[in-house]
Amino acid sequence: MDKIRQKKAFICDMDGVLYHGNDLLPGVHEFIAWLKANDKKYLFLTNSSERSPRELSQKLRRLGVDIDEKHFYTSALATAAFLASQRPGGSAYVIGEAGLIQALYEVGFSMNNIDPDYVVIGETRTYSFEKIEKAVVLVRRGAKLIGTNPDLTGPTEQGIVPATGALVAPIELTTGCRAYFVGKPNPLMMRHALKVLGCVREDTVIIGDRMDTDIIAGIESEIETVLVLSGVTSRADLKHFGYAPSHVLTGVGEIPAP
Repeated sequence: MDKIRQKKAFICDMDGVLYHGNDLLPGVHEFIAWLKANDKKYLFLTNSSERSPRELSQKLRRLGVDIDEKHFYTSALATAAFLASQRPGGSAYVIGEAGLIQALYEVGFSMNNIDPDYVVIGETRTYSFEKIEKAVVLVRRGAKLIGTNPDLTGPTEQGIVPATGALVAPIELTTGCRAYFVGKPNPLMMRHALKVLGCVREDTVIIGDRMDTDIIAGIESEIETVLVLSGVTSRADLKHFGYAPSHVLTGVGEIPAP
């Protein structure tokens, strides 16, 4: 535990680490207070592209935790930064929510459903056959297919629902084109996060509840990893993976010193 506490920067997943749906998890208040009291740098990183940092900050505030929006980083922001570096002033046809569209606008992209440079897919509740059909036509015409993250499923208050990886699959199968996914476990998102924090990987730890995104992202980026069992992964699940986290904790409430 001392090794974790001595780190200067913390990259934390959100759902399954801080909360489940609209329920704050045990020990989160103490963990946030410890980060602030010890002048730690911290960034809450989510593969979800639906909400903007402001909306995430407001959600945490509703749950009783006050965190400024500058401490949030999403796969939508990482995707926008990547696309802006690839095609400055480009355009996209987007199947996604406001957080993704806003992130693309902020880097100078425009929305285009005629001849876009990219077809970009993120989490959405307005998925339809018409949108799939449009995306397929545009990809066949030459638009590059981008997914904000490869997650096949995501947790909600009602249970497991399809996430971006599942929404992209019909377009990949129909066009024969493989999407490029920017979010975790892509090390690109981790490098973006380190730049935002202004820290090197040796001084950083990543905390998450998913072996296939959070933990592998840390391992491939050479960042120390902490798996918390407060989300989708149980201790019994660890035997199914060919890699292991640096540390396994019940939840983030174990990190602050007693």
